Amino acid sequence: IKGGLAGSTVLNAKAPMVYSRNFQPGFRIELHQKDLRNTLQAADSLRVPLPLTSLVQQELMALINEGKGGLDHSAIVQFTEEAAGIEVRKKGEA
Repeated sequence: IKGGLAGSTVLNAKAPMVYSRNFQPGFRIELHQKDLRNTLQAADSLRVPLPLTSLVQQELMALINEGKGGLDHSAIVQFTEEAAGIEVRKKGEA
């Protein structure tokens, strides 16, 4: 992914954090959720649907309810891991 169109500075910065399970806060989940809430309120006032943004906000709220609101927002991967019953790892690592 990193070498293709989907590559980004954020991916380059956050992927190593996910692989090493380092979710020490840079930008906390609780702050990310607040920003998404503000975005969704603004979109609602303009009658602009943002269904995927709403979905991400729900995932962040689930993590906050699990006591993970103080973690870095890269810890959102934990929501998907728990739902899928897997752990994201670097290729070749057991």
